[in-house]
Amino acid sequence: MKKVAIVIAMAMMVACGQPSREVKQYTIEQFFDNLSISGGSFSADETRLLVTSNQTGIYNVFSLRVDGSGEEQFTFSEKESMFAISYFPEDDRFLFSSDRGGNEISHIYMQDEDGTVSDLTPWEGAVSSFGGWARDGESFFFVSNRRDPRYFDLYEMSIETLEPEMIYENLENLSPALISNKRRYLVLTMPVTTSNEEMYLRDRETGETRHISAHEGDATYSPTDFSLDDRILYFLTNEGSEYTYLAAMNLETGEKEVVYRDDWDVMYASNSHQERYRVIGINEDARTVVKIYDLSSGKEVSLPEFEGGDITGVSISRSEELIRLSVGSSTSPGDIHVYSFSDGGLAKLTSTLNPEIDEGDLVTGEVIRYPSFDSLEIPAILYKPHQASRKNKVPALLWIHGGPGGQSRLGFSSLIQYFVNQGYAILAVNNRGSSGYGKTFHNLDNKRHGEDDLLDCVYAKNYLDGLGYVDMDKVGIVGGSYGGYMVMAALAFQPEAFAVGANIFGVTNWIRTLRSIPPWWEGQKKALYDELGDPGTLDSVRLYRISPLFHAENVTKPLIVLQGANDPRVLKIESDEIVEAVSQNGVPVEYVVFDDEGHGFRKKENQIEGYGKILQFLDKHLKGTGGA
Repeated sequence: MKKVAIVIAMAMMVACGQPSREVKQYTIEQFFDNLSISGGSFSADETRLLVTSNQTGIYNVFSLRVDGSGEEQFTFSEKESMFAISYFPEDDRFLFSSDRGGNEISHIYMQDEDGTVSDLTPWEGAVSSFGGWARDGESFFFVSNRRDPRYFDLYEMSIETLEPEMIYENLENLSPALISNKRRYLVLTMPVTTSNEEMYLRDRETGETRHISAHEGDATYSPTDFSLDDRILYFLTNEGSEYTYLAAMNLETGEKEVVYRDDWDVMYASNSHQERYRVIGINEDARTVVKIYDLSSGKEVSLPEFEGGDITGVSISRSEELIRLSVGSSTSPGDIHVYSFSDGGLAKLTSTLNPEIDEGDLVTGEVIRYPSFDSLEIPAILYKPHQASRKNKVPALLWIHGGPGGQSRLGFSSLIQYFVNQGYAILAVNNRGSSGYGKTFHNLDNKRHGEDDLLDCVYAKNYLDGLGYVDMDKVGIVGGSYGGYMVMAALAFQPEAFAVGANIFGVTNWIRTLRSIPPWWEGQKKALYDELGDPGTLDSVRLYRISPLFHAENVTKPLIVLQGANDPRVLKIESDEIVEAVSQNGVPVEYVVFDDEGHGFRKKENQIEGYGKILQFLDKHLKGTGGA
């Protein structure tokens, strides 16, 4: 039941000297009544968009009319999350995916125009993932590990017969990544290490497979598109560069050329259906910058500007007349707009921020940098509560992203905004090893996890201290997945650095985790072992040393742990054991387990319960206000 929002007057001047203003504090229920909407596949007649929305409390599939006049709900699940994939190219059937309780064993489903649902990949225990439509629209591609749990084979399914045909059997641990428009070429990739990914081209007519990413030094390769005539392969690479750029290869001559380069990573690139436009997404200092080029003129296309928001993702209709724009900011969840290239018409299709919340009460993230123990500049995002000032100091939390190799970005987070609204400063740290800052920075934590990256977090306290509005006796650390590991590493290896820790499904025993990774990660296992260590070798000595479970006696500060029972990545036993071990120290420990979740919490009721308990824990053990 929602509580009445509490209005508090800011009596103090904020540290930067801005005048005080009233700030409304909102409940956890209000923050998680924001909508999460994603996707945007155009229908065949381009009058609707297929999207995923959690407005029912769990993810379901909806259709939005592109003129902004309304929506229609297509799936009505109350138990399992369902994620939109795509409308069929010529009719109103659509594909969606779903697993069971977050176990990540996803199947591909089809819903017919009369509402009938069919499981197109009904193989028990097999993971199946959509790989795109054939150019002629008569079939679609998908990968599945039904033959061998370790490897993904490539299948093609006719939309007439709905019978799958294996068109590539993965016997060499080469992952299918992209098939050409005329079906002749198949691009295969193989991650050797996290900084070295190879690319191969298989000619389906001759059966020849050739290595097309020969290079010196470390470099990654990822295919993005073929030209319509199959002569050119477009791909992302960081060969000879700190940052990833878009390149092209002539498949007849083997010649490569740079298509687009920036001072930041190019995250994605694609051509529209008839190659009129090229879309490029750039990771510019933790925010997304989208550029679209008219390929006939080479000029950049002007897009609508959104005050206080960034375009974070786009999709262009098959007619190349309409474009779906996803727009968001750190103070507003992503909304979907549709823009017409020809007449400039713009329709807003969603309003995802809970109307009970005044966006002015939320806090815009600020990108900052601070020096670590070795003077390396560490990027981070700062969220300062409106009520914070030198005369009204507030507690603070370090927020540590997942990964390893993830990145905190300037997008909306209901949880971060909830904490900040309740009076906690947040510093989202992009420690060494994070992506988005060049390959040198990305590789700095290889086989140094729990050491140098942890010190980056500890040294963040110096930055917080310099702000003048943080109560330095009240600094905690929060994180999920790899970030949860960092929480436990901080409490075990730097036991006096932080006053409390909130571990959300974090690794605590690297030896077991690396030995029990899901079988469908076989293709990435070698790269993962290269970065973290192979538990079957002498690396196990170091993995033991950096695993918090084996040093739990050092944990002296209050701890809360959240875990999904069906998590295939960080097994529930990881959290069970660390909770039991730390409890032996007489330390306050709370443990929240969701039987219907996996690696991440999808259901609103679980988010409200779990994250609400974190705030109660922080209020009691960090802020010191008792906590209900």
